[in-house]
Amino acid sequence: MTQVPHRDAQWVRAAYESFVGSAGSQEPEGIDPVVAASWRRSLRNGVDPDRPSAVAVAASDDLEDYRRDHPLAVAMPLVRDLVGGATGDDLVVAVSDDVGRLLWVEGRGPVRSAVDHVGFVEGAVWREESVGTNAPGTALATRRPVQVLGAEHFARPVQRLSCTAAPVHDPAGGIVGVLDLTGGSAAGSHVALALVRATVAMVERELAARAADRLHGADAWAGEADPDPGLGPGRGTGAAERAPHLRLLGMPTLGGRRISLRHAEILLLLAEHPRGLGAEELAVLLHPGDLSLVSVRAEISRLRRVAGAVLDGPLLAGSRPYRLARVLRSDVDTVRSRLRRGDVRGALSAYPEPLLRRSLAPGVERLREELEAEVREAVHACADAAAVEQWTARDEGADDHAAWTRLAQLAPQGGPQAARAWAHLGVLDRRLS
Repeated sequence: MTQVPHRDAQWVRAAYESFVGSAGSQEPEGIDPVVAASWRRSLRNGVDPDRPSAVAVAASDDLEDYRRDHPLAVAMPLVRDLVGGATGDDLVVAVSDDVGRLLWVEGRGPVRSAVDHVGFVEGAVWREESVGTNAPGTALATRRPVQVLGAEHFARPVQRLSCTAAPVHDPAGGIVGVLDLTGGSAAGSHVALALVRATVAMVERELAARAADRLHGADAWAGEADPDPGLGPGRGTGAAERAPHLRLLGMPTLGGRRISLRHAEILLLLAEHPRGLGAEELAVLLHPGDLSLVSVRAEISRLRRVAGAVLDGPLLAGSRPYRLARVLRSDVDTVRSRLRRGDVRGALSAYPEPLLRRSLAPGVERLREELEAEVREAVHACADAAAVEQWTARDEGADDHAAWTRLAQLAPQGGPQAARAWAHLGVLDRRLS
């Protein structure tokens, strides 16, 4: 059985002093294996526990130029949205590059003063080779998320702090930097680890999305321009004419630009709830199991930026609750508008596939079923044999007994349509029997 490592402060400090005092001959029994291995590396690298090597600090002008062009610069607004609000006076958020140079160190209050005092400042290099065991440096060394609590730091001046860090990967899988939370005990909590992991995942998705946009360009599909009332607040015709187009029946796009399935789900749900939805409500509607509020807020934050890059003006308003700030015109509106006019054949042409067919979000599945039911009922009630035949040729209509019966009634008797309809009904009846 794997032994659970001790993280009690007194136990760790005793193990640390024994290890350092014996110059590494006394093995740090019971310590987190990641930390113990880092202590050994720190000792081999000659790090002085009381006076770690002075870290290099880049000149401010050089640092500003360097980080402006760094791949993680584009993700800093996302990091600030997700982590900045959680820091307060108790945590500092830091982002380094792939060699351990701290590019951004943000926070305030006593913790900021404490990290400044130990040299944890922008431009400084925090690698194990120079300062010993620390979360950002050890995350780089191990290429994995790391928590270093208090006395687990190799350098004594840093042992009053705790930290959690995780490496950030580019779309090719290489490490481009590290995200770190540093502070008191809160920085070493399970909540801090979950927050760092979730933020890194969202940053990596942001980098991948931007790389895909550069490589492939935007999807120029803009949909049809039916004069539909649109989704969201202010659903009048005038607003709809100026509304950006949201594609939901096929590859999701907003204003002609591809968006993720999750962003399409959020926009659809907010459009269906014009008064807005709280983060908890969105979490329930978006995921059949548990979806963290951090993940919801992360997706909303990224959606704001995606929409801002596509549209003239904000798309989302507020956060308590989240709601649409403007009308959206969607291909779902086109389908429903044509159904209202009795143009079933036109509605089917505008309905190439089920609503966000890959989505497993409970709220979307309900809306998908409702739209399919609207189309099916219109087919059953219409007098257009061509429209009914069009429906029966689709996956949704292939086993629709009522639609085949309607086609058999509408088609000229003795003709190929009627013959096919009666033959299919016979097959369906045999299956049912």
